[in-house]
Amino acid sequence: MKFEKLKILIKGFKPTPLQLILLSVSLIAAIGLGLFIRNLTACWSLTSLPGLIPQECTLKSNNGSQSTEQVGTGGSGGNPDSSSLLVTPTLSAPMIELPPAWDGATRVTVLVIGLDYRDWEAESGAPRSDTMMLVTIDPITKTAGMLSIPRDMWVNIPDFGYNRINTAYSLGENWKLPGGGPGLAVRTVEDFLGISIQYYAQIDFLTFERMIDEIGGVRVTPSQTVVLDPLGADNNNVTLEAEVTYALPGNLALAYARNRYTKDGDVDRAKRQQDVIFGIRERVMNYWPQLVPKIYPLYQELSAGIHMNMTLEDGIRLALLAREVPLNNIKKGVIDFSMVSPITISLPDGGGTADILRPIPDQIRLLRDQIFTTGGTLSPLATGDSVNLMLSENAKVSILNGTYTEGIAGRTMDYFKSIGMNVLESGNSSDKVNITVLVDHSGKPYLLKYLMGIMNIGPSQVRTRFDPASTTDVDIIIGDDWVNQNPIP
Repeated sequence: MKFEKLKILIKGFKPTPLQLILLSVSLIAAIGLGLFIRNLTACWSLTSLPGLIPQECTLKSNNGSQSTEQVGTGGSGGNPDSSSLLVTPTLSAPMIELPPAWDGATRVTVLVIGLDYRDWEAESGAPRSDTMMLVTIDPITKTAGMLSIPRDMWVNIPDFGYNRINTAYSLGENWKLPGGGPGLAVRTVEDFLGISIQYYAQIDFLTFERMIDEIGGVRVTPSQTVVLDPLGADNNNVTLEAEVTYALPGNLALAYARNRYTKDGDVDRAKRQQDVIFGIRERVMNYWPQLVPKIYPLYQELSAGIHMNMTLEDGIRLALLAREVPLNNIKKGVIDFSMVSPITISLPDGGGTADILRPIPDQIRLLRDQIFTTGGTLSPLATGDSVNLMLSENAKVSILNGTYTEGIAGRTMDYFKSIGMNVLESGNSSDKVNITVLVDHSGKPYLLKYLMGIMNIGPSQVRTRFDPASTTDVDIIIGDDWVNQNPIP
């Protein structure tokens, strides 16, 4: 009976134009979804599935960039031999975990990545890395270090075996691993040097040029004569003489940092890149008051060319911290030819040869320890009584009441002043808050660490609002959490 009623309804059904459109859209969507699911399951590579991988999936994964440099696991101990080249990797596909917000007191290490422009020009898929530089800063000891890694270093890339270190980025991108190219590059460098890396920063060439121009260029003094070939410029080479100081605009600063046609090739280039970083530091220190108002609008303009796994606020805090590190407290090093063995390997199937640098681990460890243990920077926080460390900064504090509890700001001020904290004033906040917030104007790691501990404040409750004209270093906006739980007698 129900079936007969259904036939009658269908027979008498006359769709309206709107219903026909909706029916067509639904049909197209269903077909598209089916194709998507088919392709997804056919080329699925994140977990083990039975059967052979279709040829078109392999081509898509390689994306045309698996050149003769893509090599496999090598022999025992990573010795390069052509019999193990071009081995299909086994992917572990780790989950993406963003690092926690910086607490302002823990030592930070950042991997700076620059990409190979020749790969972009060739449109051969994801590019290799052109630059790998580690920058480490310890806010407690006010020390820093820079370590550059040559692009041809022969290392073990997780899940892919031994290869040049500059292929880690392209492999992570081409295989679409969680974290992409930067994620695999970070894991590779961590395993290679045995250190922990919290953040990465990748800056595109045009963005780099724009940033240099915004700060008025950089000064460099080449140790040897170098010929610059700016990108996009035909027959417009510029020669810089040795031991002469030059002020370079963005395009020439980039050409100076990328040039590798001097005596020691990539080692010389790494030293020039560090020269540019020091030139940027010098300009930022001198230009800081004029640069501060431009930071946020400039970031909005250039954000498409800046890729990093830290917030802008944390980036600004690190920049401010870098200004406080004395020049003689910054150690720099380059993995040079005293720490590697240059060798040439033969590629399979008549692919020619490739020049690589086999590391000498003991020598590299010595350089690593010189840079990463200066002043105890391998320890995340300074030792000693937290109150005395906080008082040593003599930071200026204001306390504002962000609750409806009268007098809490005054009582908190009296409590902190009783232990010696330099509290200038207390009052009421125009904003009411449920949780306590710290507003950081100048970066005082001991004070922040102390307040975060005693007030049970997480990194997400620290607001970075750097203001050179501020009369205070940190503003405390009290929330209901402090009213309900505090040690005030």
